[in-house]
Amino acid sequence: MLDVGCGTGLSLALLQRAVGASGRIVGIEQSPEMIALARRRVAQQGWCNVALVEAPAADTRIVPLPDSAIFHLTHDILREAAALAHVMSHLRPGARWVASGLQWAPPWAWPVNLLVLPAALHSISSLEGLSRPWSHLARWGDIEAVESMMGGGVFVVSGVARRSPQTRHRKQLSEALT
Repeated sequence: MLDVGCGTGLSLALLQRAVGASGRIVGIEQSPEMIALARRRVAQQGWCNVALVEAPAADTRIVPLPDSAIFHLTHDILREAAALAHVMSHLRPGARWVASGLQWAPPWAWPVNLLVLPAALHSISSLEGLSRPWSHLARWGDIEAVESMMGGGVFVVSGVARRSPQTRHRKQLSEALT
C-alpha cells in the first residue's frame, strides 16, 4: 500500500490494521520535518513493515505494482499532473485507491466555505481545482464513489486503477528496479 503524502504518519495505525502483519506500507512525503515525525511514530510503534521515503511524489522510487494507494489531505499532489501520473502509473491494474480532503461546498452552503477557505490557505499551495480536487484521477482509474461530508467541505473518492497510458514506461521502470 502507498500512503502518498503521508505527512506525520497519522494514518499509519489505521493502515497497519488494514494490511496486517504480512502487508507492506510505503509512505511518501517530501517535507523533512513531517517525515521525521512519521519516522519517530514508526519507531515508537515498532512497525517493521513500513518504509518511509522522503521525496516529492513525482520523483519517488516506487516499489513495482503496489495494490493500493491512499491520498489523504494531498490536494497539491492530486492537482500536479507529473506526481499523479508517476504514482498512478505504478499501481497494478485493478489496484484500489482512495483520496480525501477539502473541497468547496455547494454555493448554498457558503458558511461551510468560510471554514474551508482558511483551512485551504493554510494547507495547500493553490485553490485551483478545489471544486473537484479528484478530477485528474479519472484519467488513471474508474471512480466508483464520491462522497461529500461536513456540509460538503470534505470529500472522499474511491476507485480502481486501470492500465495506465504509461504501461510501457512502468514496465521498463519495474525491470530496471529489479
